[in-house]
Amino acid sequence: MIEIKNLTKRFKDIVAVNDISLDINDGEIFGLLGPNGAGKSTLIHLLSTIIKPDSGTAIIDGYDIIKEPFEVRKRVCVSFQDPKLDWQLNLVETLKWHGKLWRVPKFELNKRIEDMVKSLNLKDVVNKKNWKLSGGTRKKVEVAKVLVVKPKIAIFDEPTAFLDPMMKKIIWDFIKELKENGSTIIIATNLMKEADELSDRVAIMDKGKIITVNSPSKLKSSIQGGEIIIINILSSNKIDVNQSRIISELYKMDDIIKVDIENINNSNEYMVRIFLNNAKN
Repeated sequence: MIEIKNLTKRFKDIVAVNDISLDINDGEIFGLLGPNGAGKSTLIHLLSTIIKPDSGTAIIDGYDIIKEPFEVRKRVCVSFQDPKLDWQLNLVETLKWHGKLWRVPKFELNKRIEDMVKSLNLKDVVNKKNWKLSGGTRKKVEVAKVLVVKPKIAIFDEPTAFLDPMMKKIIWDFIKELKENGSTIIIATNLMKEADELSDRVAIMDKGKIITVNSPSKLKSSIQGGEIIIINILSSNKIDVNQSRIISELYKMDDIIKVDIENINNSNEYMVRIFLNNAKN
């Protein structure tokens, strides 16, 4: 569905997207996982034709993002990291406008909006202008813009930022339903749990590059030692901390296969990393 070919974008001295090549399959949920500043949002802006690449291109459903941007826009619907709402509209007017733009039949659109209002707990704010909504509510409206459209290709940039755990789960379920209805989905997130919960495959991004691509289960199994537990040790005097004794005692515990200990910034605080056996955890 999406073929990315050597895509590159620079902002002065910063290479935000660095020669990325990637294929995204029809009907899959593809996760972009990485820290803030990794280049995820820039990649989304390139794929949705908001900005142009310095080099390379992408083919989306057979259309080139550079040569045929209007055809690409007919197929791609984006929920942005920062909500993009008309402040003079209320949330129902916003969703109706987007539905009409995507030519969703009126009866079906009204039904979808009613479902969104109920499921996302928006009943108490349906008549409020967008500029009066809280940050979390604006985020829900931004995500709902895509959910009511049910586009061929849906892109979500940090879809559950600012939201509580219960609302995260509700939105995750809606995104899964979108996939079941045939959409190809890209999700950019810095939450490992979100990428794990939703994605068929995940690309880990850092400093504009794709580090690795695989299914969540294979990525997790490739990490030596499974879980990592971080313990802070406080001492009134660094010399009092007997590192060898601590490591020796920890190795006596079941399932521990590796122990690292280090001083933090030459302070009285130490960090112990304990790697557990994958096979038993």
